[in-house]
Formats: sequence, structure tokens, C-alpha cells
Amino acid sequence: MKQQRIFPGVILIGFGLYFFLQQSTFTWLHPFLNWPTLFLIIGLAFLAESYSGREGNAILPGVILTGFGLHFHVVNYLNIWPNDTGVFILIIALGFLLQYTKTKNGLFQGLLFLTLAIIMLFYDTIITWLGLLEGQAFSLWQFWPIVLIVVGGYLLFIKKK
Repeated sequence: MKQQRIFPGVILIGFGLYFFLQQSTFTWLHPFLNWPTLFLIIGLAFLAESYSGREGNAILPGVILTGFGLHFHVVNYLNIWPNDTGVFILIIALGFLLQYTKTKNGLFQGLLFLTLAIIMLFYDTIITWLGLLEGQAFSLWQFWPIVLIVVGGYLLFIKKK
């Protein structure tokens, strides 16, 4: 019975603190009190419920919401933080991998998203490396989205025995 009250308890405490701090005179906290903070609160509630119980089904949404909330805060304050689609895919990959540690489900999806995130985050570096090979390698590199489509179609439509 205790675990069923963790999620709403964390949500109520988190939102209460959020609105209390918005009304308070702590002006140094006001830049952090915006919509990404609400993502953080909800994500942390999912994570608290998931890690306090036996089931880990709430790890993925918890990591995604917490990660997105942190990303939207950090991207405004750190110039070295990448503001790229690859960051979102990396957060999703981390969610699947953390879910795998608790439930033993989602390893393939996590590794797939992690590979895609690495390709997206380091695309310029990979292109530079391939620039050394020029010619054939670069022309093949233009077709990597088709490879993704073919692999996805194979996973969807070809039955495994």
C-alpha cells in the first residue's frame, strides 16, 4: 500500500515546493522555476515510485522527463552542452538501459537508440574521419537512413523462428 502513494506524494510535495518558491522572496531561484522544472518533478516522481517498488515500468518515463527537464535547464546555462536532437535520443537510450537493469527488458532498444545518438551527436566528426577516405565512403554515407529503414522493416515484417 505504501508504494501506491509514492508517486502522488512526490508530485504534491514537488508542485507545492515549486509554487511556494515562486511566491517566495528567493529571487535567485526564480530563473529555475519554469516549465522544465515541472518535467523534473514529474520525472523524479516516476523514478521514486519505480525504484521504491519491485516493478521498473516507470523508469523509462521517469528518465525521459527528468532528462528533458535537465536538458532544457542546462542548455541555457552551459555553452558546451549540445542542443541537438541526438541529446534527446541519448536520454531515451539511457531510459531504456536503466529500465533494463531493473526489468531485464529494453536492452536492444537501448543499444539501438544509443548507437543512433552517437551517430547524431558526432556526425561532424564521423564525416571528417570519412573525409580521409573521400570518394566511395562518402557516397555510401548518404544512404545510411535507408539502412535504418531496411533494418526497421526487417524487424517489423520478417518473422523470427
